[in-house]
Amino acid sequence: MTKLRPHLDADVSYQALQKALRERGHDVTRTPTEWMPLDASDRQQLLEATARGRCILTFNIADFVHLAREYPEHGGIILAHQREWTLAALIAAVDRLLTETEAEMWPGQTRWLNDWRAE
Repeated sequence: MTKLRPHLDADVSYQALQKALRERGHDVTRTPTEWMPLDASDRQQLLEATARGRCILTFNIADFVHLAREYPEHGGIILAHQREWTLAALIAAVDRLLTETEAEMWPGQTRWLNDWRAE
């Protein structure tokens, strides 16, 4: 069982989100980082995250749905509608997702974060 390691793309790259998830024991990276410049394209973010064994969390639904079709061997894409999430709810849902799923479940998968939203 390998823990899922997400990368927060430029659209969802909140320092507070990364910090909160790391405090909960998760290995989370975000744009920008030493291997991902702030101006990286969506394609570059997906491919580099995949190359590093990471899935990607994004609010950029349209572009990443298209990229998922173009690159079906991606490391996993987690989609969320930005307007539907407070920071606290986002932290709770991502924490739940990372606790309940394994990395082996994600290659080639595109899923909605709402599946892990507290009711």
